Amino acid sequence: MHLTRITYCSEIIKNIGSEELSDILEVSRRNNEKDSITGVLLFNSNFFLQCLEGSREVVNRLYSRICCDKRHHNVQIVAYSEVSKRQFADWDMAYLPWTETTRKIIAQYSIGAEFNPYQMSAQSAIELLDDLGRILQKGDN
Repeated sequence: MHLTRITYCSEIIKNIGSEELSDILEVSRRNNEKDSITGVLLFNSNFFLQCLEGSREVVNRLYSRICCDKRHHNVQIVAYSEVSKRQFADWDMAYLPWTETTRKIIAQYSIGAEFNPYQMSAQSAIELLDDLGRILQKGDN
């Protein structure tokens, strides 16, 4: 089975509160651990940008379920590739909160003042998540 990474973005349909976001993360972490999926999620109250890594079959099946989730729409693949190793191997599902630190890093990869993952290249989106993941590992946010 090939190790695969998918990065996608989407727009939320309604406001997601911190409790609902916590529920999403809890369920995702539990399911991802069971399915050997690792990844990271960035959410800014308007958009999701998420990277998932695991076997091609399991990642594809999860992405299909994500596309049917009614909490968001306009789900678009930013990047999809086979990879030799996991970029986010330490996390079943890391969450990158919207903070002043993350905002400064995001600005380096964005074409405008506001974060909009639809306006990012695949390389920019992956590098952004990688940079933010390093901050998360250090506990600097």
